[in-house]
Amino acid sequence: MEEDTMKPRYLLAGAAGIALLAACQTPPADDMTDETVVEETIEVETVMDAEEDVEVEAAVEAEMAEAAETVDDAMNVSDSVALAAALAMQPEEVQARYDARNPGATLEFFGIEPGMTVVEALPGRGWYSKILLPYLGPEGKLIGAHYPDEMWIRILPGADEERVAGILAQLEGWVETAEGWAGEKGAKVYDYKLTTLPEDKAEKADAALFIRALHNLNRTEEELGTYTATIAETYRILKPGGVVGVVQHRASEDTPDAWADGNAGYLKTSFVVDSFEAAGFVLEESSEINSNPADDAGEGDIVWRLAPSFATTEEGTPEREAIAKIGESDRMTLRFRKPE
Repeated sequence: MEEDTMKPRYLLAGAAGIALLAACQTPPADDMTDETVVEETIEVETVMDAEEDVEVEAAVEAEMAEAAETVDDAMNVSDSVALAAALAMQPEEVQARYDARNPGATLEFFGIEPGMTVVEALPGRGWYSKILLPYLGPEGKLIGAHYPDEMWIRILPGADEERVAGILAQLEGWVETAEGWAGEKGAKVYDYKLTTLPEDKAEKADAALFIRALHNLNRTEEELGTYTATIAETYRILKPGGVVGVVQHRASEDTPDAWADGNAGYLKTSFVVDSFEAAGFVLEESSEINSNPADDAGEGDIVWRLAPSFATTEEGTPEREAIAKIGESDRMTLRFRKPE
């Protein structure tokens, strides 16, 4: 394309130079012959043809640029339609939480698109997985990234070995379960344990999502190193230019660090940003999509006091009614990128 574009320009420049040279060397009028007139006529026509070629080429380039923009717009519309369809197929009880969780706007903010390979931390029972699988489509891949086995007995209140064994058995069958959610037209499904990414999966993912998953990783950081190890592994699994999307219960920056360590469910935005930047990521943008100013949690509060857990109040009591009015937690929404 570049070679064809340059030819008319060179032709125009050459023809114009010939015409100028001819003008400078024009013989006296009485010495002009019919042959000279014919040559000058050819030179003028050559210049005019060259100008027309350039105009046509410019018009073609403009049309191609406009067509490319139209294709991009169409792809964006197509992605939006696919996401809307994935959201619409969820059951009513899931859609009832869209106002609090904003999955459509969140996935768009993270830049998730059909055909991507996406890692989802703590996929669990599939609240987000069931949206991602049909949206990513048959060309996409969803990789469930589960907590390490040794975390569970440390983060579940009152957990015993029998309960943990049940959870681990469910995780062993997660791929098969998720394939049932995906159906024939959904993304391909894989899984692994956070901090134990196989070597052959390095730099294969387009995006990694940590949606309300980081606080538990930090709860076992001191004993197991799970928080920093997970972020390091995330850097390794992502392609250069890959994205990390974080949605996390947010503690106010003026609350005590000892309280905002994840044990109450909350982390500070500054702590999360510092952690990912220390691992090599760049904070690209933050959003207030999932903010809730009514949740002014402070020392002594736990995130599980809020909907849908209501862990600290009894149903039908004034205390439960007051807590219910707050809604779900205030959440940071951050997009990081692995440098190219």
